[in-house]
Amino acid sequence: MARPLKRFACQSCGAITSKWSGRCESCGEWNTIVEETAAPPGPAGSGLARGGPGRHKGRLLDFASLKGSTPQPPRYRSGIAEFDRVCGGGLVVGSALLIGGDPGIGKSTLLLQVAAALARQHTACAYISGEEALDQVRLRGERLGVSDAPVQLTAATSVRDIVASLERPDAPRVAVIDSIQTMWLDTVESTPGTVTQVRASAQALVELAKRRGIAILLVGHVTKDGAIAGPRVLEHMVDTVLYFEGERGHQFRILRTVKNRFGPTDEIGVFEMSDRGLADVANPSALFLGERRGQVSGACVFAGIEGTRPLLVEIQALVAPSSFGTPRHAVVGWDSNRLAMVLAVLEARCAAAVGANDVYLNVAGGLRISEPAADLAVAASVVSSLADEPVPADMVVFGEIGLGGEVRPVGQREARLREAAKLGFRSALVPRARAGSGATPRAPEGITIDEIDHLSDLVARFQPADRRQRRPEREGLADRRRN
Repeated sequence: MARPLKRFACQSCGAITSKWSGRCESCGEWNTIVEETAAPPGPAGSGLARGGPGRHKGRLLDFASLKGSTPQPPRYRSGIAEFDRVCGGGLVVGSALLIGGDPGIGKSTLLLQVAAALARQHTACAYISGEEALDQVRLRGERLGVSDAPVQLTAATSVRDIVASLERPDAPRVAVIDSIQTMWLDTVESTPGTVTQVRASAQALVELAKRRGIAILLVGHVTKDGAIAGPRVLEHMVDTVLYFEGERGHQFRILRTVKNRFGPTDEIGVFEMSDRGLADVANPSALFLGERRGQVSGACVFAGIEGTRPLLVEIQALVAPSSFGTPRHAVVGWDSNRLAMVLAVLEARCAAAVGANDVYLNVAGGLRISEPAADLAVAASVVSSLADEPVPADMVVFGEIGLGGEVRPVGQREARLREAAKLGFRSALVPRARAGSGATPRAPEGITIDEIDHLSDLVARFQPADRRQRRPEREGLADRRRN
């Protein structure tokens, strides 16, 4: 019998090396490489391409046509609207869902509420805790007001015991595993939480979900970079990956879909954290704009799209003279590289003197925006702060900016404008529609459209004072340096 081999695996990215080192060469993390036991290799010459006489050649596969009718998979609807939205309409029978987030953000709270809501609808649910005792889970249930729900609780970390319990004919139809990093399989000679254990445990649970038609919900820890801890293959094995985002100082929580084999990706659900748990937010736009103050320079309302939902959020910018030699750019809720590009275009293409100033950008409400359509709203907030002239309080802005300063159209224009009109906005600063793209989209009733082609058209609307005062000084200094 071949003896097991020793290998070293990075607990951050899953890279395998033959010797230990302090720093992983794949991901660059320090002190993440640990020793693990690998399965012994098979006999020499046992590759599939070397099949000799007497070897099993495999059965012939049956191929089907791409054209055909496939019924929609059955789903368990929890009744929690925001959770069902990000799942594509509910939990699919026999699917595996992975949810990750920072410690204390509310992952266990959300899944306990989901399990209780399903159990009240006569769907047998089990909550399997590997981190907390049963008394702790019961205390959380009492605080959330769900202790009367018929949820089956247990504390276990052995995957073999969990699989055996869920194989019974009367086993629950939905199972929550909290968390996958605490699970261990006795056939793997590694400690719980290592790459090998996480991969093997997840594979056994996903295989159980497919075989028995049980919806499995896995809780995953995250690294300091915000990614789900463990091997990247963990996200490939499951059907749906959700990230729970938010700041502890804010009461808002964002549940974002990263991967979904049974629904749209990039969908979000908005929750509000209270002493009674997480509550759905039916109208996130009104919530994000609830504390907005009008007639303040540097504030602009952006009409964005998150998944299939139009969402209005306030973007705030503050431009202040720099007290150091190198100006500082601080960003919360947006890409810092994207901000640097917008500032460079304003400086080079529109003669806006922002290069010598500190720029602070914030997306109000704790939401993180990733779509390029926010470029124009960011530029409007920066120019507004630079000129100390507020953006009209009843105006929304969206559009993408190119390196030449051109303002490019973005998708789902009508949906953005309808959401703005519904919340009482009366004007919109948007890119000009493409020529030859068909009929010109009509604006919703009660909202006026202002179309622009170039970023300089936006700067001209504010007429910043430092464009007239500081720019000649900068040009004179440049002339003196050349002479």
